[in-house]
Amino acid sequence: MNLVRLVAYLPDSFLEVMRAAMPTHLSFDDFIAACQRPLRRSIRVNTLKISVPDFLQLVAPYGWQLTPIPWCEEGFWIEREDEDALPLGSTAEHLSGLFYIQEASSMLPVTALFADDNHPQRVMDVAAAPGSKTTQIAARMGNQGAILANEFSASRVKVLHANISRCGINNVALTHFDGRVFGAALPESFDAILLDAPCSGEGVVRKDPDALKNWSQESNLDIAQTQRELIDSAFHALRPGGTLVYSTCTLNRDENEDVLSWLLARYPQAVEIMPLDTLFDGATQALTPEGFLHVFPQIFDCEGFFVARLKKTATIEALPAPGYKVGKFPFLPMRTRESLAVKQAAAAVGLHWEDNLNLWQRDKEIWLFPAEIEPLLGKVRFSRIGLRLAETFNKGFRWQHEAVIALAGEKSARFELTQAEAEEWYRGRDVWPETPPARDDVIVTFQGHPLGLAKKVGSRIKNSYPRELVRDGKLFAGKA
Repeated sequence: MNLVRLVAYLPDSFLEVMRAAMPTHLSFDDFIAACQRPLRRSIRVNTLKISVPDFLQLVAPYGWQLTPIPWCEEGFWIEREDEDALPLGSTAEHLSGLFYIQEASSMLPVTALFADDNHPQRVMDVAAAPGSKTTQIAARMGNQGAILANEFSASRVKVLHANISRCGINNVALTHFDGRVFGAALPESFDAILLDAPCSGEGVVRKDPDALKNWSQESNLDIAQTQRELIDSAFHALRPGGTLVYSTCTLNRDENEDVLSWLLARYPQAVEIMPLDTLFDGATQALTPEGFLHVFPQIFDCEGFFVARLKKTATIEALPAPGYKVGKFPFLPMRTRESLAVKQAAAAVGLHWEDNLNLWQRDKEIWLFPAEIEPLLGKVRFSRIGLRLAETFNKGFRWQHEAVIALAGEKSARFELTQAEAEEWYRGRDVWPETPPARDDVIVTFQGHPLGLAKKVGSRIKNSYPRELVRDGKLFAGKA
């Protein structure tokens, strides 16, 4: 495997700041050397769809070298012989949502959020796209409760939803706001909040050698002001007793320790630092005197990262109510009789859901909303909530792709595709199996996992894979 590695640009002024920020037990030469090494690739198994042992057994024939990540039981560094020939995102296991390509250190914040047997029922991810941490949170919650996943960048909301859908997640509500609105709009509404704050990105030079081309300490200080406003808003949105995790992929103290010091000084009677020294074996190598994790890239051979965990110990004075109008909510909860008919029709094709999801309707659209999000309806405008289950038409229901991926049960009417047929499916083409399915409507699967709902037309299976997800080029890993 031939990798062309560009030299990371490290400005002298940046190195001066890093030299001052780095603890004495770490080698500055090791830091520079680590910044110039290619970043190790890593993945996280999506336990909503497959257990870690079953995943390891499934991919064993490929010859992938998988090294466990100490702070995430589902995380692995991965080395592949066929990396040049086949992108990791084109493997069958990625396309069907069995794993997420996620940098190892970015798995730390969610691990911290759920540490010490924390079981939040309503969680907010303030800056969620592209979805690595939202999907990790959903897996830790077992698709129970609810997650409000917010993304300020409109162009990234679509990517966020696509990743949520691919991973079979049903308990997420999406919003598109500046994260500074939530403290006023949703005061003390969440059991746990993750603020993976926008930052200067000093920790990503191993992935992006030009990340620091426009670096300046003045810019860092401007960013830190925004981070203070975001963490203040998040702290207001957190209920007393709740957990707030603040993280960045940057390394300077201005955007990390100093932001936390500001919050502690602002609410001295309401904030408690929850030290991260026991988060995983070896955590003390990155521990700050305050109890935060300041991960320089040479410590664990990963991206630079910062993680802090706080507990809100008391109610604080509320912010002024927001001045915007939410508008009329366009959905209505379905009546009991209608809900029963939908559930029976869904069960007939193999779609099932638990009582934590409720049926709502807008015109001909039928949705499943996580019940835990319903108290927030009317307080903020949502981009989308839960799953789009079906559309009604004169002959019944047209089941939606994202619902099939998330809700297809083991007892559904399934038709397993061969590898060649599954590749055709992902390319948006109809499939012509040697022996057609017995039923007209079946959930097609590969490796036992649903790819979509299909209709038999004569001797072919009509492809219903969404056009925007169709893939070209080489697909699927070959066996070693």
